[in-house]
Amino acid sequence: MPSSPRPPTGNRRRNLAIGAGAVAVVVVGALGIGGALSGTGDDTETSDGAATTEAPTTTVNTEAPTTTTTAPPTTTTTVPPTTTTTAPPDAAADGTLELGEDGPAVQALQQRLVDLGYWLGSADGNYGQLTRQAVMAFQKAEGLGRDGVAGPITQERLAGAQRQASRTGGTGLEIDLERQILMVVQGGQVQWVINTSTGNNETYTSSTGGSAVAATPPGSFTINREIDGLREAPLGTLYRPKYFNGGIAIHGSGSIPAHPASHGCARVTNSAMDMLWSSGVAAIGTPVTVY
Repeated sequence: MPSSPRPPTGNRRRNLAIGAGAVAVVVVGALGIGGALSGTGDDTETSDGAATTEAPTTTVNTEAPTTTTTAPPTTTTTVPPTTTTTAPPDAAADGTLELGEDGPAVQALQQRLVDLGYWLGSADGNYGQLTRQAVMAFQKAEGLGRDGVAGPITQERLAGAQRQASRTGGTGLEIDLERQILMVVQGGQVQWVINTSTGNNETYTSSTGGSAVAATPPGSFTINREIDGLREAPLGTLYRPKYFNGGIAIHGSGSIPAHPASHGCARVTNSAMDMLWSSGVAAIGTPVTVY
């Protein structure tokens, strides 16, 4: 069989080049595919041609987290101090009412005295000097002990007492020497009863140097002179005196005891004297009966 004609030399060289190139392409392609399959990248290191992948280091904290518990702030509760309220003692608890006490029982006592005509200013619930004077006047009028203290006997007598009666039945002032009370009478009725202290019937030396008796003579008189103020007399100070028998007067004083103690005048408290002036019951010309 006849052999095939050989290609020209130039063409043979071109074919060899093309064939070599195709082989090269195949080799390179194979290498490329292997590299892709081996995961080549920044995270790999090559040792002996083997690819080693290093896992990222993970640090596990095996120590349990510390938990800090803050205790709530201590609250201090201050208990307020115990307040003990002591009720004031009842003035009537011991059955006796006296100077310096106050309260409803005292006011009831005062009102009873006022209802019976014993002058004490006002029923204010305070057992002051005017209340003591009124109690003393009541005790004198009723023939009781004269201490100005409203004890059980005085209170019992007060509960059933009647208003005092006038001896003259007219209008004016009456001074009862035995009981040592002064009564203001209006139209035959006793309006007020006031504690008084008259002459003690003792002998004394008069302002002229002679001997005199401290007496308040009984009789019927009339107020004929008065001084609206203080009179400094030789035998003492007279507050707003109203004269009815020479130098003998009804006047205010700071001392009205339970017994006769003056040089002849009829003493009453300064407050009672103010009332006699302001009420007009002891004006000039008013009758004064002493018995």
